[in-house]
Amino acid sequence: MKRAELLAPAGNMEKMKMAFHYGADAVYLGGKVFNLRAGSHNFTEEELREAVRYAHDRDKTVWVTLNIIPHDHETAGLAEYVKFLDEIGVDGVIVADLGVFQIVQENSNLAISVSTQSSNTNWRSVKMWHEMGAKRVVLARENTLENIALIREKVPGIEIEVFIHGAMCMSVSGRCLLSNYMTARDANRGDCAQSCRWKYSIVEGGKDNEGDYKEVLDGDEPTHIFSSKDLCTIEIIDKILDLGVDSLKIEGRMKGIYYVSNVVRSYREALDSYYSGSYKYDEKWLRELETISHRKYTTGFYFGQPDSDAQNYNNRNSYSQSHQLVAKVVEKVDENTYILAVRNRIFSGEELEVISNTGEPKIITLPTMTQIKGNFEEEVEVSHPNTTVRITLNTDISELDMVRRVLPEEKE
Repeated sequence: MKRAELLAPAGNMEKMKMAFHYGADAVYLGGKVFNLRAGSHNFTEEELREAVRYAHDRDKTVWVTLNIIPHDHETAGLAEYVKFLDEIGVDGVIVADLGVFQIVQENSNLAISVSTQSSNTNWRSVKMWHEMGAKRVVLARENTLENIALIREKVPGIEIEVFIHGAMCMSVSGRCLLSNYMTARDANRGDCAQSCRWKYSIVEGGKDNEGDYKEVLDGDEPTHIFSSKDLCTIEIIDKILDLGVDSLKIEGRMKGIYYVSNVVRSYREALDSYYSGSYKYDEKWLRELETISHRKYTTGFYFGQPDSDAQNYNNRNSYSQSHQLVAKVVEKVDENTYILAVRNRIFSGEELEVISNTGEPKIITLPTMTQIKGNFEEEVEVSHPNTTVRITLNTDISELDMVRRVLPEEKE
Protein backbone atom coordinates (compact mmCIF):
# COMPACT_ATOMS: atom_id res chain seq x y z
CA MET A 1 0.00 0.00 0.00
CA LYS A 2 1.31 3.45 -0.93
CA ARG A 3 1.78 5.46 2.24
CA ALA A 4 0.61 9.04 2.57
CA GLU A 5 3.32 11.58 3.35
CA LEU A 6 3.18 13.26 6.76
CA LEU A 7 4.09 16.87 5.99
CA ALA A 8 5.14 19.18 8.84
CA PRO A 9 5.81 22.92 9.08
CA ALA A 10 9.37 24.14 9.62
CA GLY A 11 9.75 27.78 10.60
CA ASN A 12 13.49 27.39 11.17
CA MET A 13 16.24 24.75 11.24
CA GLU A 14 15.52 23.62 14.79
CA LYS A 15 11.84 23.03 14.02
CA MET A 16 12.77 21.09 10.88
CA LYS A 17 15.10 18.78 12.78
CA MET A 18 12.50 18.21 15.50
CA ALA A 19 9.80 17.50 12.91
CA PHE A 20 11.93 14.80 11.27
CA HIS A 21 13.02 13.34 14.62
CA TYR A 22 9.41 12.97 15.75
CA GLY A 23 8.24 11.28 12.56
CA ALA A 24 7.59 13.67 9.68
CA ASP A 25 8.29 12.39 6.16
CA ALA A 26 8.60 15.88 4.70
CA VAL A 27 8.62 19.54 5.68
CA TYR A 28 7.51 22.74 4.03
CA LEU A 29 9.46 25.90 4.74
CA GLY A 30 10.06 29.38 3.40
CA GLY A 31 13.07 31.33 2.31
CA LYS A 32 13.51 34.98 3.13
CA VAL A 33 11.43 36.01 0.11
CA PHE A 34 8.29 35.06 -1.87
CA ASN A 35 6.48 33.22 0.93
CA LEU A 36 3.43 33.84 3.09
CA ARG A 37 5.01 33.82 6.55
CA ALA A 38 6.86 37.10 6.86
CA GLY A 39 6.84 36.80 10.65
CA SER A 40 8.53 33.41 10.66
CA HIS A 41 12.31 33.12 11.03
CA ASN A 42 12.53 31.53 7.56
CA PHE A 43 15.71 30.28 5.87
CA THR A 44 18.65 32.08 4.31
CA GLU A 45 20.06 30.64 1.10
CA GLU A 46 22.85 28.92 3.01
CA GLU A 47 20.35 27.54 5.52
CA LEU A 48 18.27 26.21 2.62
CA ARG A 49 21.32 24.36 1.31
CA GLU A 50 21.91 22.88 4.74
CA ALA A 51 18.23 21.98 5.16
CA VAL A 52 18.12 20.08 1.88
CA ARG A 53 21.33 18.20 2.70
CA TYR A 54 20.06 17.33 6.17
CA ALA A 55 16.71 16.10 4.84
CA HIS A 56 18.11 14.07 1.95
CA ASP A 57 20.67 12.38 4.20
CA ARG A 58 17.63 10.99 6.07
CA ASP A 59 15.55 10.21 2.96
CA LYS A 60 13.22 13.10 3.79
CA THR A 61 11.64 15.69 1.50
CA VAL A 62 11.72 19.51 1.44
CA TRP A 63 9.04 21.71 -0.12
CA VAL A 64 9.73 25.46 -0.36
CA THR A 65 6.88 27.93 -0.27
CA LEU A 66 6.61 30.42 -3.14
CA ASN A 67 2.97 31.10 -2.31
CA ILE A 68 2.94 34.89 -2.34
CA ILE A 69 0.29 36.51 -4.59
CA PRO A 70 2.55 39.23 -6.04
CA HIS A 71 2.26 42.50 -7.88
CA ASP A 72 4.61 42.91 -10.84
CA HIS A 73 7.31 44.72 -8.88
CA GLU A 74 7.35 41.89 -6.34
CA THR A 75 8.44 39.27 -8.89
CA ALA A 76 11.87 40.84 -9.38
CA GLY A 77 14.52 38.23 -8.70
CA LEU A 78 12.06 35.34 -8.64
CA ALA A 79 13.48 33.59 -11.72
CA GLU A 80 17.00 33.63 -10.24
CA TYR A 81 15.68 32.38 -6.90
CA VAL A 82 13.84 29.51 -8.61
CA LYS A 83 17.06 28.51 -10.40
CA PHE A 84 18.85 28.52 -7.06
CA LEU A 85 16.22 26.24 -5.47
CA ASP A 86 16.53 23.85 -8.42
CA GLU A 87 20.32 23.85 -8.17
CA ILE A 88 20.41 22.93 -4.46
CA GLY A 89 18.01 20.01 -4.98
CA VAL A 90 14.79 21.22 -3.39
CA ASP A 91 12.14 18.53 -3.94
CA GLY A 92 9.40 20.95 -4.95
CA VAL A 93 7.81 24.36 -4.50
CA ILE A 94 4.36 25.44 -3.34
CA VAL A 95 2.79 28.05 -5.64
CA ALA A 96 -0.50 29.97 -5.48
CA ASP A 97 -0.26 32.41 -8.41
CA LEU A 98 -0.40 31.59 -12.13
CA GLY A 99 2.40 34.02 -12.94
CA VAL A 100 4.67 32.46 -10.34
CA PHE A 101 3.68 29.02 -11.69
CA GLN A 102 4.86 30.05 -15.17
CA ILE A 103 8.14 31.51 -13.90
CA VAL A 104 8.90 28.25 -12.06
CA GLN A 105 8.19 26.19 -15.18
CA GLU A 106 10.30 28.44 -17.41
CA ASN A 107 13.32 28.44 -15.11
CA SER A 108 13.51 25.01 -13.48
CA ASN A 109 12.51 21.37 -13.38
CA LEU A 110 11.07 21.73 -9.90
CA ALA A 111 7.94 19.82 -8.98
CA ILE A 112 5.07 22.24 -8.36
CA SER A 113 2.45 21.89 -5.65
CA VAL A 114 -0.53 24.23 -6.06
CA SER A 115 -1.16 26.06 -2.79
CA THR A 116 -4.41 25.98 -0.83
CA GLN A 117 -4.50 29.73 -1.57
CA SER A 118 -5.69 28.77 -5.06
CA SER A 119 -8.96 27.58 -3.49
CA ASN A 120 -9.39 24.27 -5.32
CA THR A 121 -12.78 22.84 -4.38
CA ASN A 122 -13.78 20.91 -7.53
CA TRP A 123 -12.25 18.23 -9.72
CA ARG A 124 -12.24 20.32 -12.90
CA SER A 125 -9.94 22.96 -11.41
CA VAL A 126 -7.64 20.20 -10.11
CA LYS A 127 -7.66 18.57 -13.55
CA MET A 128 -6.74 21.90 -15.16
CA TRP A 129 -3.75 22.37 -12.86
CA HIS A 130 -2.65 18.81 -13.62
CA GLU A 131 -2.82 19.44 -17.36
CA MET A 132 -0.73 22.58 -16.89
CA GLY A 133 2.01 20.54 -15.25
CA ALA A 134 1.35 20.58 -11.51
CA LYS A 135 2.51 17.49 -9.62
CA ARG A 136 0.30 18.12 -6.60
CA VAL A 137 -2.67 20.20 -5.48
CA VAL A 138 -3.20 21.26 -1.88
CA LEU A 139 -6.96 21.21 -1.64
CA ALA A 140 -8.81 24.08 0.00
CA ARG A 141 -9.92 23.37 3.55
CA GLU A 142 -13.51 23.80 2.40
CA ASN A 143 -13.67 20.29 0.91
CA THR A 144 -15.71 17.45 2.40
CA LEU A 145 -14.69 13.81 2.47
CA GLU A 146 -17.15 13.27 -0.37
CA ASN A 147 -15.61 16.10 -2.44
CA ILE A 148 -12.12 14.70 -1.96
CA ALA A 149 -13.23 11.20 -2.98
CA LEU A 150 -14.69 12.60 -6.22
CA ILE A 151 -11.54 14.60 -7.01
CA ARG A 152 -9.42 11.50 -6.37
CA GLU A 153 -11.63 9.49 -8.75
CA LYS A 154 -11.75 12.09 -11.53
CA VAL A 155 -8.07 13.11 -11.46
CA PRO A 156 -6.14 9.95 -10.58
CA GLY A 157 -2.81 11.17 -11.97
CA ILE A 158 -2.21 14.07 -9.60
CA GLU A 159 -1.07 14.01 -5.98
CA ILE A 160 -3.61 15.31 -3.48
CA GLU A 161 -2.62 17.05 -0.27
CA VAL A 162 -5.06 17.92 2.53
CA PHE A 163 -4.79 19.75 5.83
CA ILE A 164 -5.26 17.57 8.89
CA HIS A 165 -4.33 19.82 11.80
CA GLY A 166 -3.85 23.45 12.75
CA ALA A 167 -5.34 26.91 12.53
CA MET A 168 -8.42 27.59 10.40
CA CYS A 169 -9.28 30.87 8.69
CA MET A 170 -12.65 32.61 8.74
CA SER A 171 -12.30 33.22 4.98
CA VAL A 172 -12.21 30.78 2.08
CA SER A 173 -8.69 29.33 1.94
CA GLY A 174 -7.20 32.31 3.73
CA ARG A 175 -8.39 34.96 1.28
CA CYS A 176 -9.05 37.52 4.00
CA LEU A 177 -8.97 41.32 3.76
CA LEU A 178 -9.51 42.13 7.45
CA SER A 179 -5.82 42.48 8.26
CA ASN A 180 -5.12 44.70 5.26
CA TYR A 181 -8.13 46.90 5.99
CA MET A 182 -7.55 47.24 9.73
CA THR A 183 -3.75 47.31 9.97
CA ALA A 184 -2.45 47.75 6.38
CA ARG A 185 -0.73 44.36 6.74
CA ASP A 186 -1.53 42.15 3.75
CA ALA A 187 -2.31 38.50 4.45
CA ASN A 188 -1.66 37.58 0.81
CA ARG A 189 1.90 38.87 1.14
CA GLY A 190 2.65 36.97 4.31
CA ASP A 191 1.99 39.69 6.89
CA CYS A 192 -1.41 38.85 8.37
CA ALA A 193 -2.15 40.56 11.71
CA GLN A 194 -4.74 37.84 12.47
CA SER A 195 -7.49 40.38 13.07
CA CYS A 196 -10.00 37.52 13.23
CA ARG A 197 -8.38 36.34 16.50
CA TRP A 198 -9.17 39.58 18.33
CA LYS A 199 -12.15 40.01 20.64
CA TYR A 200 -15.18 41.84 19.26
CA SER A 201 -18.55 43.13 20.37
CA ILE A 202 -20.86 42.96 17.35
CA VAL A 203 -24.08 44.88 16.74
CA GLU A 204 -26.52 44.69 13.83
CA GLY A 205 -28.11 47.79 12.35
CA GLY A 206 -29.95 46.94 9.14
CA LYS A 207 -32.03 49.34 7.08
CA ASP A 208 -35.23 48.27 8.83
CA ASN A 209 -33.92 49.26 12.23
CA GLU A 210 -31.60 52.14 11.36
CA GLY A 211 -30.28 53.71 14.52
CA ASP A 212 -31.68 50.86 16.58
CA TYR A 213 -28.65 48.61 16.94
CA LYS A 214 -29.11 45.12 18.30
CA GLU A 215 -26.45 43.00 19.95
CA VAL A 216 -25.55 39.96 17.84
CA LEU A 217 -24.45 38.06 20.94
CA ASP A 218 -25.85 38.35 24.43
CA GLY A 219 -23.44 39.15 27.23
CA ASP A 220 -21.36 42.00 28.54
CA GLU A 221 -17.91 40.83 27.39
CA PRO A 222 -16.41 40.78 23.90
CA THR A 223 -16.00 37.36 22.25
CA HIS A 224 -13.84 35.70 19.61
CA ILE A 225 -16.80 35.58 17.21
CA PHE A 226 -14.65 35.62 14.03
CA SER A 227 -12.04 33.16 15.28
CA SER A 228 -12.47 29.61 14.05
CA LYS A 229 -11.60 26.68 16.24
CA ASP A 230 -8.50 24.73 15.23
CA LEU A 231 -8.68 21.81 12.84
CA CYS A 232 -8.01 18.40 14.37
CA THR A 233 -8.64 15.18 12.43
CA ILE A 234 -6.94 12.63 14.68
CA GLU A 235 -10.28 10.95 15.42
CA ILE A 236 -11.14 10.59 11.71
CA ILE A 237 -7.68 10.11 10.22
CA ASP A 238 -8.56 6.63 8.98
CA LYS A 239 -11.47 8.06 6.94
CA ILE A 240 -9.11 10.56 5.30
CA LEU A 241 -6.52 7.91 4.53
CA ASP A 242 -9.23 5.69 3.05
CA LEU A 243 -9.63 8.33 0.31
CA GLY A 244 -6.16 7.64 -1.08
CA VAL A 245 -4.71 11.12 -0.53
CA ASP A 246 -0.97 11.52 -0.98
CA SER A 247 0.01 14.04 1.68
CA LEU A 248 -1.31 15.03 5.11
CA LYS A 249 -0.41 18.59 6.02
CA ILE A 250 0.03 20.09 9.48
CA GLU A 251 -0.33 23.88 9.72
CA GLY A 252 1.97 25.94 11.94
CA ARG A 253 5.26 27.42 10.68
CA MET A 254 4.95 30.11 13.36
CA LYS A 255 4.45 27.59 16.19
CA GLY A 256 7.16 26.35 18.55
CA ILE A 257 9.03 23.05 18.72
CA TYR A 258 6.66 21.54 21.28
CA TYR A 259 3.69 22.06 18.97
CA VAL A 260 5.49 20.72 15.90
CA SER A 261 6.99 17.70 17.64
CA ASN A 262 3.94 16.60 19.56
CA VAL A 263 1.50 17.02 16.67
CA VAL A 264 3.81 15.09 14.34
CA ARG A 265 4.31 12.39 16.98
CA SER A 266 0.57 11.83 17.50
CA TYR A 267 -0.27 11.64 13.80
CA ARG A 268 2.81 9.46 13.12
CA GLU A 269 1.50 6.89 15.58
CA ALA A 270 -1.97 7.06 14.00
CA LEU A 271 -0.58 6.59 10.48
CA ASP A 272 1.63 3.71 11.53
CA SER A 273 -1.37 2.05 13.15
CA TYR A 274 -3.41 2.51 9.96
CA TYR A 275 -0.73 1.04 7.70
CA SER A 276 -0.14 -1.87 10.05
CA GLY A 277 -3.39 -3.36 8.77
CA SER A 278 -5.02 -3.44 12.20
CA TYR A 279 -5.92 0.19 12.80
CA LYS A 280 -7.34 1.07 16.19
CA TYR A 281 -7.97 4.61 17.38
CA ASP A 282 -6.07 5.43 20.57
CA GLU A 283 -7.51 8.13 22.85
CA LYS A 284 -4.02 9.11 23.97
CA TRP A 285 -3.43 10.72 20.55
CA LEU A 286 -6.10 13.34 21.23
CA ARG A 287 -4.99 13.75 24.83
CA GLU A 288 -1.50 14.58 23.63
CA LEU A 289 -2.84 17.07 21.08
CA GLU A 290 -4.65 18.80 23.94
CA THR A 291 -1.36 19.33 25.80
CA ILE A 292 -0.22 21.94 23.24
CA SER A 293 -1.48 25.52 23.03
CA HIS A 294 -4.60 25.38 20.85
CA ARG A 295 -8.06 26.71 20.30
CA LYS A 296 -10.88 24.24 20.79
CA TYR A 297 -10.89 21.60 18.08
CA THR A 298 -13.19 21.03 15.11
CA THR A 299 -13.21 18.66 12.12
CA GLY A 300 -13.76 21.65 9.85
CA PHE A 301 -15.52 20.96 6.56
CA TYR A 302 -14.82 17.24 6.34
CA PHE A 303 -18.43 16.30 7.16
CA GLY A 304 -20.04 19.25 5.40
CA GLN A 305 -20.61 22.91 6.15
CA PRO A 306 -19.49 23.61 9.73
CA ASP A 307 -22.21 24.75 12.11
CA SER A 308 -22.03 27.39 14.83
CA ASP A 309 -19.98 25.01 17.00
CA ALA A 310 -16.96 25.52 14.72
CA GLN A 311 -16.49 29.16 15.83
CA ASN A 312 -15.47 30.52 19.22
CA TYR A 313 -18.72 32.43 19.63
CA ASN A 314 -18.92 32.17 23.40
CA ASN A 315 -15.32 31.25 24.16
CA ARG A 316 -13.91 33.97 26.41
CA ASN A 317 -10.49 32.29 26.48
CA SER A 318 -9.40 31.57 22.92
CA TYR A 319 -6.45 29.30 23.77
CA SER A 320 -5.94 26.41 26.17
CA GLN A 321 -3.21 23.86 26.93
CA SER A 322 -2.58 21.30 29.65
CA HIS A 323 1.25 21.20 29.53
CA GLN A 324 4.15 23.60 29.07
CA LEU A 325 7.52 22.93 27.44
CA VAL A 326 10.29 23.81 29.90
CA ALA A 327 13.44 22.34 28.33
CA LYS A 328 14.93 20.33 25.49
CA VAL A 329 17.63 17.68 25.86
CA VAL A 330 20.49 18.89 23.67
CA GLU A 331 23.16 16.36 24.63
CA LYS A 332 23.59 13.06 26.43
CA VAL A 333 27.06 13.40 27.95
CA ASP A 334 27.24 9.90 29.45
CA GLU A 335 24.95 7.24 30.85
CA ASN A 336 23.39 9.50 33.50
CA THR A 337 24.41 13.06 32.55
CA TYR A 338 22.42 15.35 30.26
CA ILE A 339 22.61 18.92 28.97
CA LEU A 340 19.30 20.80 28.83
CA ALA A 341 18.43 23.99 26.97
CA VAL A 342 15.94 25.71 29.27
CA ARG A 343 12.85 27.29 27.64
CA ASN A 344 10.78 28.16 30.73
CA ARG A 345 11.83 28.55 34.36
CA ILE A 346 12.42 25.24 36.14
CA PHE A 347 12.94 24.39 39.81
CA SER A 348 14.99 21.73 41.51
CA GLY A 349 12.70 19.18 43.15
CA GLU A 350 9.68 19.69 40.86
CA GLU A 351 8.08 16.75 39.07
CA LEU A 352 8.27 16.93 35.29
CA GLU A 353 7.56 14.73 32.27
CA VAL A 354 9.97 13.77 29.49
CA ILE A 355 8.58 12.84 26.09
CA SER A 356 10.51 11.06 23.36
CA ASN A 357 9.65 10.35 19.73
CA THR A 358 8.21 6.98 20.82
CA GLY A 359 6.78 5.52 23.99
CA GLU A 360 4.97 6.95 26.98
CA PRO A 361 6.06 10.07 28.91
CA LYS A 362 8.61 9.44 31.68
CA ILE A 363 8.15 11.07 35.08
CA ILE A 364 11.26 12.64 36.62
CA THR A 365 12.05 14.72 39.69
CA LEU A 366 14.38 17.50 38.63
CA PRO A 367 17.64 17.35 40.62
CA THR A 368 19.90 20.23 41.54
CA MET A 369 21.20 21.73 38.29
CA THR A 370 24.64 22.90 37.22
CA GLN A 371 24.24 26.06 35.16
CA ILE A 372 26.81 26.45 32.38
CA LYS A 373 28.01 29.94 31.38
CA GLY A 374 31.01 29.54 29.11
CA ASN A 375 33.84 28.34 31.34
CA PHE A 376 31.91 29.21 34.51
CA GLU A 377 29.61 26.69 36.22
CA GLU A 378 27.50 26.93 39.35
CA GLU A 379 24.91 24.77 41.07
CA VAL A 380 21.44 26.31 41.08
CA GLU A 381 18.00 25.43 42.41
CA VAL A 382 16.22 27.57 39.79
CA SER A 383 17.11 27.98 36.13
CA HIS A 384 15.65 30.62 33.82
CA PRO A 385 14.78 30.67 30.09
CA ASN A 386 17.64 30.74 27.58
CA THR A 387 20.10 29.12 29.96
CA THR A 388 21.95 25.81 29.69
CA VAL A 389 22.14 23.35 32.58
CA ARG A 390 23.65 19.94 33.27
CA ILE A 391 21.71 17.38 35.31
CA THR A 392 22.28 13.84 36.53
CA LEU A 393 19.36 11.41 36.27
CA ASN A 394 18.87 7.71 36.83
CA THR A 395 16.13 7.78 34.18
CA ASP A 396 17.30 7.05 30.62
CA ILE A 397 16.40 9.91 28.28
CA SER A 398 17.76 10.93 24.88
CA GLU A 399 18.92 13.87 22.80
CA LEU A 400 15.97 15.89 21.37
CA ASP A 401 13.62 14.65 24.08
CA MET A 402 11.40 17.40 25.48
CA VAL A 403 10.81 18.16 29.14
CA ARG A 404 7.40 19.52 30.12
CA ARG A 405 5.35 20.38 33.20
CA VAL A 406 1.68 19.76 33.85
CA LEU A 407 -0.19 23.04 34.18
CA PRO A 408 -2.97 23.65 36.71
CA GLU A 409 -6.42 22.88 35.31
CA GLU A 410 -8.19 25.87 33.84
CA LYS A 411 -11.39 26.98 35.47
CA GLU A 412 -14.43 27.33 33.22
